[in-house]
Amino acid sequence: MTFDATDSVTLKIWDRSTLHHTLDSAVNELSARHNTTTCRIAVTCSGPNTFTLSVRGEGKVLATA
Repeated sequence: MTFDATDSVTLKIWDRSTLHHTLDSAVNELSARHNTTTCRIAVTCSGPNTFTLSVRGEGKVLATA
């Protein structure tokens, strides 16, 4: 999967059987492109079968264990 995006990408996923695989691939691609961990990638459902992935800003606090 390749895409050109600065801080976010929106995906329309019709096939529910590939939903998790497609989102995992997109999260990994976006995090690699921004040289950050996958936990900084936010995934939101932005419509029917539509998901927006975005890089969370530096100022946001991440949960730690």
